[in-house]
Amino acid sequence: MKKLIFIPLIFAGIVALVSANHLKNKNTYGFEKGTVALKSISALAFGPDGVLFIGDSKSATVFAIDTKDKTAASSVSAIEVKNLDQKIATVLGTEAKNVSILDMVVNPISKKIYCAAQLKDGSTALLLIEKEKITAVPLVDVMYKAASLNNAPVDTTDKNGRSPRDNTISDMQYADGALYVSGLSNQQFKSTFRRIQFPFVTKEEQATTLEIFHAAHGKYETHAPIKTFTTAELNGKKYLVASYTCTPLVLFPLDELKDGQHVKGRTVAEFGAGNSPLDMVTISRGGKNVLLMSNSNRPIMRVRYDNIATYDGSLTEPIKESFSTAGVAFVNLPMVNVLQMDKIDDSKVVVIQRKPNGDLDLVTLQDWILS
Repeated sequence: MKKLIFIPLIFAGIVALVSANHLKNKNTYGFEKGTVALKSISALAFGPDGVLFIGDSKSATVFAIDTKDKTAASSVSAIEVKNLDQKIATVLGTEAKNVSILDMVVNPISKKIYCAAQLKDGSTALLLIEKEKITAVPLVDVMYKAASLNNAPVDTTDKNGRSPRDNTISDMQYADGALYVSGLSNQQFKSTFRRIQFPFVTKEEQATTLEIFHAAHGKYETHAPIKTFTTAELNGKKYLVASYTCTPLVLFPLDELKDGQHVKGRTVAEFGAGNSPLDMVTISRGGKNVLLMSNSNRPIMRVRYDNIATYDGSLTEPIKESFSTAGVAFVNLPMVNVLQMDKIDDSKVVVIQRKPNGDLDLVTLQDWILS
C-alpha cells in the first residue's frame, strides 16, 4: 500500500514542478519566454503595463514585449542628450555615420525613452535612454508574444529599388484595447489600416483598405500608406487622424474602419508637397487639444483640434499653386529637422533633432514653443 500511495505523490510533485516552471515562463498576457528574432524595426508603440510593441515589416509581424518597466516616474525633468547618434554608435561598437534612428517612444509609466536604430549592414537594435545613460535592450530570454499580419506585400523591388514589403508597417498606436497598425497589403487597394485586439489571444486581425483625395497630386489614391497617425474625438465621434507623403491631413471615422471594408477618408488639409510627415503627438494646452506634427522638409506644425472639428469641408480639387496649402489652418513652429517626437506629458515633448552643425541631439521642447 505504501508504494501505491508513494507513486501518485511523486507524480503529483512532478506535475506541480512542471506547472510552476510553465507559469514562471508566462505572464498575465500569456507571453512566453524566448528570443525575439527581428528582421527589421519599422515602428514602436507602448501599450499597457510597460508592454512595448515592435513592428517588423520584413517579417510582417508585430512583437509585444514585456519590458518589466512598470515603476511610475516620481517626477520628470527636461531631457537633453547631445550627439545621440555618436553615443548610440559607441554602445553598438560602430561609428555615428553607420547609425540611423528608426523610431522613438516614451514609456508613459516610467517616462523612460526607447529608441530603435539601424546599422549600415541592416542590423537593428533597441535602446533604452535614461538621462545620459544609453543601454542596449536584450531581446533574448524575454517575455513576448507575436502576431503575424495577413496579406503582407511581396518582398520585391521596384524600378527605384524600393520594396513595398518595407511599408507593411508604417506606424502604430495602442488605443481602446487594440493595436492600430497602418501600412500596405497585397490587396487591390494597397493602403491598409489594421486593428489587432490585444493581447493577441486569437490573433484575429481586422483590416480596412483606405482611399483619399490627395490635393497636391490632384487625384484619388489607394496605394500610398499612411505615414503617421493618431486618434482623436471630434464633436463626440472618434476619428483616425492621418497624414501621408506630400502632406494631406485626412479623417477616417473609427467606427467605419471594419474588417474587409474599403473606406474613403475626408481630406481636411493640405500642408504642402515635397514633404513627408514623420511623427504626430497630441497635447493639451489650456484645456484644448493640440496636434503637433514633425516633417522631413518642413518645420513642426501645430494644428488645433478645434479648427479640425469646426471645418466641415473636404478637399476634392487639386491645389492650384505648387507647394501651397489649403483647408484647416496650422502654424509652423520654429523647430526644423525634427526626425522623431513623442510626449512625456502635456507639458513636455521630447524630440530627436538634427542641428545646423550636423549634431543629432535628443532635446525637450521649451514650453513657449508648445503654447
